[in-house]
Amino acid sequence: FPGLNVRENLEIGVRATANGGLASRRARLEGVLDAFPRLRERLSQRAGTLSGGEQQMLSLSRAFLAEPRLLLLDEISMGLAPRIVEQLFESVGRLKEQGLSIVLVEQYLTYALRLADICYVLAKGSIGFVGEPAELRGGEALASSYLGAG
Repeated sequence: FPGLNVRENLEIGVRATANGGLASRRARLEGVLDAFPRLRERLSQRAGTLSGGEQQMLSLSRAFLAEPRLLLLDEISMGLAPRIVEQLFESVGRLKEQGLSIVLVEQYLTYALRLADICYVLAKGSIGFVGEPAELRGGEALASSYLGAG
């Protein structure tokens, strides 16, 4: 909601669930601000004036505050500066540590492998590989799935 400030956007997310009372909602809000400290600095700033990375952080925060069981993330690094991408993935990692299940579609394998418990690699519209992150880190499985070798 670009016309609202960051705090108002987060309040929408925290109101999206009926779980818990006021203390619980405040605790969840503080948890998100701990995961995304950049947002704490910009609570009174209009969302539409945030950088692309900050807008991604705000969107993720609003979604997380609604207490989903599953979060779908599609190319969250697209068009963002490398420094912001690093911060964003660190924050998503903290959300994962809090028990949130995440399905991530991501072009940057290095970041995706840090978060993944299981990996799927798509090649030409088909699943070319399914396995653990360690299997992809070696490179053979990845090359095989893309090049059709192996």
